Amino acid sequence: MYFYEPSQGHGLPHDPLNAIVGPRPIGWISSQDAQGKRNLAPYSFFNCFNYHPPIIGFASSGWKDSVQNIMETKEFVWNLTTQDLAVAMNETSATLPHGDDEFVRAGLTAAASRVVRAPRVAESPVNFECRLSQCIQLTSADGVPVDTWLVLGEVVGIHIDESLLEEGIYQTARAKPVLRAGGPSAYYTIDEAHRFDLIRPDSRR
Repeated sequence: MYFYEPSQGHGLPHDPLNAIVGPRPIGWISSQDAQGKRNLAPYSFFNCFNYHPPIIGFASSGWKDSVQNIMETKEFVWNLTTQDLAVAMNETSATLPHGDDEFVRAGLTAAASRVVRAPRVAESPVNFECRLSQCIQLTSADGVPVDTWLVLGEVVGIHIDESLLEEGIYQTARAKPVLRAGGPSAYYTIDEAHRFDLIRPDSRR
């Protein structure tokens, strides 16, 4: 077994942590500041954390425009990244001056949301409109603050392209979601051929 203590370095060509915890859904977060200037950025540390109310969250390494905008307006939108949108999503990861519009850079359409003021990506087949629940600065085990911020939002509106619903059931693989994996450039999607089903023990009673 290869062993290392993260505080001492991993000794490998690339940190394996985010390759092991993967693939991960992408937090493609759209927001706007108090003056209405738009921002769109992908975050690879993202997931869903609660059913009722539905709560999703992403972590930002550093206090970036997304975090600042969300703290100002208390709103954001998560947009599903699909294989067809992967290149556009990657373009929105570029470091731009504050106020420059990633929607324009990536050739994407900013669509009005229904519940929040933050725009959504019209080309994305699924959008979650969110209101800020918590913004938490992470700390080490010793309680030392880390320059990473966990933003949690309650999902207050959901848009789903009806082509992804079959008899009312959302078809995950049909959307071809893009998932972040290890290495500096690795991404994956999923395919129905790789699906398998398990019935939870409590459901078999």
